[in-house]
Amino acid sequence: MERLDLAAIEAERERLRKEYLAPERPASSARGVHHVALLSADVERTVRFYQGVLEFPLTEMIDNRDYKGSTHFFFDVGNGNLLAFFDFPGLDVGPYAEVLGGLHHLAISVDPTTWERLRDRLADAGVDYQEESGTSLYFRDPDGARVELLAELLGEMYGHSVR
Repeated sequence: MERLDLAAIEAERERLRKEYLAPERPASSARGVHHVALLSADVERTVRFYQGVLEFPLTEMIDNRDYKGSTHFFFDVGNGNLLAFFDFPGLDVGPYAEVLGGLHHLAISVDPTTWERLRDRLADAGVDYQEESGTSLYFRDPDGARVELLAELLGEMYGHSVR
């Protein structure tokens, strides 16, 4: 692995902050995240995991308009946000892979009490997880996507506002 020049990286980060982080930021053109869509190899297995283990209620299942026979289904992840999935029966989409430009992980905010309960539910379900800093749990869903449960407020990271 290449040795990193951490001082140069921080200098570049500072340059980018000065160039792009405006003290008076204009309002965003977006209203919010409508949904994030992932792939599912097995609809029922995905529902059992996200609703049964993580306690994200299933809100709807509809036909995928782009691929007949595919199910587009949604889970409530709080604050009006949805996590969606597609299955693609008959297509060999292959296993999940982290690639440049692809999903690294999906971080979902939960309160500290819920975080502890969900950590126990993951353990009870036999899901391997990695705990970091007493506020983050990293694990993989049944199709291999990396998920983080984060006991931080929305818009905060490591005690810093990121809004």
